[in-house]
Amino acid sequence: MPILTGNDLIEAGWPPGPQFPELLAAVRTYEERGISDPGYILKLLDRDFDRPDPKLTPREEPIDFGEAIEATCEADEENIEGVRRFMRQLLRTPVIEAGAVMPDACPAGAAAATIPVGGAISVRNAILPAAHSADICCSMYATVFRCDKARGAMLDDLTASTRFGFGGRKKEDRHFHPVLEESVWSNKFLQGLEEHAAMHLADQGDGNHFAYLGKLRLTRAFIDALSNAGHETIARELHDAAGGAAALDDPDGVTFYTLVTHHGSRGLGAQVYKRGHKAALKETERIAKEIPKAAAWLDAESEIGAEYWEALQYVGRWTQANHQSIHARFLERTGAERVTEFGNEHNFVWKRGDQFLHGKGATPAWKDDAGRPLLGLIPLNMAAPILVTLGRDNADFLSFAPHGAGRNQSRTATLRQFRKANGDLDERAIQRAIDEATRGLDIRWYYGKGDLTESPIGYKSASQVRGQIEQFGLADIVAEVTPLGCIMAGDAGPAPWKRREKELTPKQKRQIEHRADRRKLRQKMRGSFEDGDSED
Repeated sequence: MPILTGNDLIEAGWPPGPQFPELLAAVRTYEERGISDPGYILKLLDRDFDRPDPKLTPREEPIDFGEAIEATCEADEENIEGVRRFMRQLLRTPVIEAGAVMPDACPAGAAAATIPVGGAISVRNAILPAAHSADICCSMYATVFRCDKARGAMLDDLTASTRFGFGGRKKEDRHFHPVLEESVWSNKFLQGLEEHAAMHLADQGDGNHFAYLGKLRLTRAFIDALSNAGHETIARELHDAAGGAAALDDPDGVTFYTLVTHHGSRGLGAQVYKRGHKAALKETERIAKEIPKAAAWLDAESEIGAEYWEALQYVGRWTQANHQSIHARFLERTGAERVTEFGNEHNFVWKRGDQFLHGKGATPAWKDDAGRPLLGLIPLNMAAPILVTLGRDNADFLSFAPHGAGRNQSRTATLRQFRKANGDLDERAIQRAIDEATRGLDIRWYYGKGDLTESPIGYKSASQVRGQIEQFGLADIVAEVTPLGCIMAGDAGPAPWKRREKELTPKQKRQIEHRADRRKLRQKMRGSFEDGDSED
């Protein structure tokens, strides 16, 4: 029997690997030379061999990834090259096994290995918090309904039913949902976040989040597609509300109003992400080296990884409750009759076998455990139809579809086109551009001032993204929600934490007062307020 076995070497700190046969051969050579002291043999091994670092390191080369995107112009080419650069950095991470990018892909940040918007990865038994981002469970939700009110009145009711912007609801204006009473708060990633969960219900935030009012046309083909895909309950509710087969045989079909909301988990999810990413950085530093911060992971089979997974599941339930709260408030206020509802996440982590699929702005388009193609909602911009899709389960692209239209340039670059020679924004030109891009629609900005970067001008061509969904076989488009109006946060000014509060000098105060007096005089002469001026 040998003096030292492979298990002895492992206990002595030698990591298993290609070097092991050579080490064991050396042990036999030492024995043949008459050396019988195990401790001395271990010292000889340390003398004669370099002990490898047991920590994981990035791959020498990134793994390949599927590209469900094609350039149609120079801006596309520049954008896609940026997406590729970040995906290649990310796909050197040793626990990632596959990746894909969608037609709406665009870079999401400047840090190394930051997953792009429209990016997806498959990871074995690990979760990368940065790959689902701080807006955990950003998602879509639709309610199909009947209502006798006019479009403007419905949008008034919708404005009163939701909330956009920084912070959350005040205590006297909060909405209750049973999700707040779940026994989850002992989870280390959720501890102390009850207030965040309560204040953000029926609250949508800002950025690209929206409440969209549209019309869904029901046809026999749409109902049959849902039924054949296994979504019998939704198909039956729509069929019955339409009045049965005879009505669906009408060439024009039957039309119902539809409310579609888009938002994530607000302050609750942001805090969970912050804690999860901090834990991932600590765990990854312990077992690996040279891993970019954006690629840090938690072992899903570890205690802390399992606890983070459970926290994510609660955030998912909370976010769906948030959508449902807004929809319920709207239906009650407007006196509408619900027909059916459905939705999907596109910033999340999903488990399929031992693989954890991460999507940063990617719509799940696979078949569920019952073999049903997943039902999805893909918005393109506030003036374009929202696509209702059934997933194709295309494994070449990790069975995802896009989550929207994406951007070919940053918000700053979009605004740059509307700056005057002195650097100021041309507010009149911006408003004209928004009006032209949304002609015929009732567009509301919660803070009163339009946000050019969230208008159709800020996004890629809707027809281009739609075409690439079909070109790459990502999903079947089975219906559309055509737009009537939309509410978004709009321009609320700088975030509170970016606003500088400093004492003004007497001269500065006089200058401000003088400009204000002159502005009010001009306004009085015009007889109206223009260019974003207000009476305040």
